[in-house]
Amino acid sequence: MKRHVLLPLLALLAACGQDTPSDPVTAPVPNAALAVSSDKAFAYVTRFLMDSVSVIPTATNTPVASIGVGDAPMGVAITPKADFAYVANQGSAPGFGTVSVIETATNAVVATVPVGSGPTRVAITPKGDFAYVTNLNANTVSVIRTATNTVVATIPVGLRPEGLAITPKGDLVYVVNIDSDSVSVIETSGNTVIATVPVGDNPIDVAITPKGDFAYVTNWVPGSVSVVRVVTNTVTATIPVGGPFHLAVTPNGDFVYVTQLLTDAVAVIATATNAIVATVPLGAQSGPGAVAFTPKGDVAYVTSIYDGTVSVIETAGHTVTSTVWAGESEGVAITPAKPKKR
Repeated sequence: MKRHVLLPLLALLAACGQDTPSDPVTAPVPNAALAVSSDKAFAYVTRFLMDSVSVIPTATNTPVASIGVGDAPMGVAITPKADFAYVANQGSAPGFGTVSVIETATNAVVATVPVGSGPTRVAITPKGDFAYVTNLNANTVSVIRTATNTVVATIPVGLRPEGLAITPKGDLVYVVNIDSDSVSVIETSGNTVIATVPVGDNPIDVAITPKGDFAYVTNWVPGSVSVVRVVTNTVTATIPVGGPFHLAVTPNGDFVYVTQLLTDAVAVIATATNAIVATVPLGAQSGPGAVAFTPKGDVAYVTSIYDGTVSVIETAGHTVTSTVWAGESEGVAITPAKPKKR
C-alpha cells in the first residue's frame, strides 16, 4: 500500500490526537438501487493505490474505463469543453512531480507535464487556457498553458499548499496552505500573490460560490469552515464542522457539501445562513474524500479513501441512493456530455 500518499493526512490525525483509520476494505461493495443523473456526464475518479483513473457515466453509475496515469494520482480537473482531464500525480519521484493529461474522447493519456514536487490538486480557468497545480512539497503553484501543456509560471505560496479554486471570472486563484494556516490569493493576470488570508489551523480545501462572492475553506483544526468574502479577502463567518476534509458548492450556489473524514459523513451548509441543514451518513470506515456535482446539480459524487466506494447523493433530499465500486479513491471531477471520438 502506498502509505506515503496518506502521510500528510495521517500527520494531521496524529496532531489532533485522533486514531487513524484501519486499512482499506478492498472487497467490492454491491450497488444499491441506482440513482442516476439526467446529465449525460462522466465522473473521473482518481485511484491513488492503482495509479489509475476510473470513468463512470452518471447515467448508469457503472465504471466503463480505467486509465493508467502517474504514481498516486490525487486531484483531477476537467476543461470547460470537456475535452481533457488533468490529473495531479502526488507520488512522483522526490524532487519533481507530474500531471497526466487525458483526452476524454479516447480516454488515453496524451501528455505528461513535469511540475513541482508533490502535485496534489488541479484547477482550470473558466476559458480553459490554463491549469493551476498545487505542489505540496515545493510550496509552489505551477501554471500550465493547456494549448501546449507546458509550465509557464511557478508561483511561491505558503507552506504545503493543497486545495485551490478559481473565481468564475478567472481573475483570482485561492490556494490553501496547510502549514501556514492561510489562503494565498493569486491574481492570474500577473501570476502573483496579492493577498494572504489567515484562516483556521491546517486548512485543506477551498471552494468558491458560482457568483464569485465567497470562498469556503475547510480547517482540519479545530474543525470548522471559514467563509471568506472575496471582495475584501476577510473571514466573515466560521462554521463548526467536525473533521472537515474536502468540499464543493452546488451549481446553483445554495449549498456547500463538506466531507467529514472522521465521522464518515457529509455536512450540508446552506449558504444563505451559513448553517448546517443536513448531515448525510456514509458507510462506516468509508473515509469520504472529494465531492463533485453533476452539471445540473441534482447528484453529488463522494469518493471514499478507505472502502473503495463512490457514494451517490441526490441533492434534492440530501440522501445517499447508491454506491459505486471504484477502488480506493480520492479525487473526482465531473464532465458534461462526453465528446464524440475524433
